[in-house]
Amino acid sequence: MAINFFFEDVKRIALKVGKDKNWIVHCIEDNRKNAGDINFIFCSDSYLLELNKKHLQHDYYTDIITFDYCEGDIISGDIYISVDRVRENSEDLELRFDIELHRVMIHGVLHLLGLKDATEMEKRQMRSSEDKCLEYYS
Repeated sequence: MAINFFFEDVKRIALKVGKDKNWIVHCIEDNRKNAGDINFIFCSDSYLLELNKKHLQHDYYTDIITFDYCEGDIISGDIYISVDRVRENSEDLELRFDIELHRVMIHGVLHLLGLKDATEMEKRQMRSSEDKCLEYYS
């Protein structure tokens, strides 16, 4: 099991690596699963836009793309996060950057756990699960 943090084409952002890893594992185990290898790749809008076009055929900016490599109860995947999008969203929502960043990070983990967000009901469930995990962080 390894949870890794990479920075693709952006300056390194402040993370509390030990705390962040423990928090992610706690949220996974709370869902009766086990943490496998999870890579968080922090990047720019342009980097994530190219991934969005290439892998999902979507020609628009997004804050996150999650690639699921889970096997059974072992949660593994690559989670790409646009630091630019997170920063802009935090400003628009009048939230601290770190709060929005952690919401987006756990959003990706929740996708790996099988949660969806296509319908309004799924979005409410996702938000509720994000809120629950964010409570664990503090």
